[in-house]
Amino acid sequence: MDVKSPVPVVCAIIVRDERVMIAQRPPDKKLGGLWEFPGGKVEPGETAEAALHRELHEELGCTVCITQALEPFAHAYPWGSIELIPFLCELTAESAEPHPHEHTALAWVERSQLQAYELAPADVPLLTVLI
Repeated sequence: MDVKSPVPVVCAIIVRDERVMIAQRPPDKKLGGLWEFPGGKVEPGETAEAALHRELHEELGCTVCITQALEPFAHAYPWGSIELIPFLCELTAESAEPHPHEHTALAWVERSQLQAYELAPADVPLLTVLI
């Protein structure tokens, strides 16, 4: 049996005024309709930080500064495993307002309200850090 290494995936926990931004996945993608912290796969030869900046520029058209790297962890889905590499971030002063280029919707949510949203399973453990 061939056991693949987990795919490295970055995510941004973008904080502004005590609210956190989450993004809704498009209905036609895996985990469609669920909410997530935006990000994506780390490309070969790319650092996690570079991947985060690239993904946020592509998906949201915004720029961030990383305020803290959180502990990465593995999550297994039926189709494969990921290593989620989360970062706490803030929008930079010159950043454009995030816009959902690839997501259905964006929401700025108070930390205490995050549990009211149906999050992608890999993102759920991050609530223990945020709430």
